[in-house]
Amino acid sequence: METRVAVMSIVVENVDSVEELNGILHEFGEHIIGRMGLPYRRRKVHIISIALDAPQDTISALSGRVGSLNGVSVKTAFSNVVFRE
Repeated sequence: METRVAVMSIVVENVDSVEELNGILHEFGEHIIGRMGLPYRRRKVHIISIALDAPQDTISALSGRVGSLNGVSVKTAFSNVVFRE
């Protein structure tokens, strides 16, 4: 299996989507290296960074599910290094 390291940036503008977002991230938990969340109260948004090590199609599936949530934006940056396990 080939995996890649990636960083996913998530901006949550609709707090009603947070519970569903956390559920999705829990489903992909085995691929998450680390997670950092920053509540930006002044602008009423939450900024989340997720470091991943997973197959590219898994990362893309996660990004697609997160991006489909109401009031949630996501961007993903992939490393150029492919790991074979």
